[in-house]
Amino acid sequence: MSMSAPVDSMYQEIIIDHYKHPQHHGRIEPFDAEVHHVNPTCGDEVTLRVQIGDGVIHDLGWVGEGCSISQASTSVMSGLVVGKPVDEAMRLSETFLALMQSRGENPLDEGELDGLQDAVAFEGVSKYPARVKCALLGWMAMKGAVAEAAGTARGSDAIAEETR
Repeated sequence: MSMSAPVDSMYQEIIIDHYKHPQHHGRIEPFDAEVHHVNPTCGDEVTLRVQIGDGVIHDLGWVGEGCSISQASTSVMSGLVVGKPVDEAMRLSETFLALMQSRGENPLDEGELDGLQDAVAFEGVSKYPARVKCALLGWMAMKGAVAEAAGTARGSDAIAEETR
């Protein structure tokens, strides 16, 4: 199934808009975890911070440099996950990964696509394996930061437990 030209250009506009006007761009304080991810293939990079409480991503901030795909995808991801429960953010991440690994043969149902919102604009990227890593950079950083924050939270709980 190929996308029509109007859909392609609409998707390109979404990517360009997120590249020029990124969501949640900047460093946040306070934060629970910070990660720095680099795509060694092209040099794109992102430094991402998360603030998590009660199982919810309360805030996320990022800075980075690289191609429009990596920066716009990070922007879209941040808009999707801030304010969401961690488990929902992880589900969205897995859905986006499936879309990126589809090589243009979208395996997702309508509900999954609707959940991705603007992230479906990156569907065309899945046809270009070298660009998939660009689109996934921010998503992988978010997953890493959430995992690190969860480990930190468990660690501080354990320390608090030991000091009682």
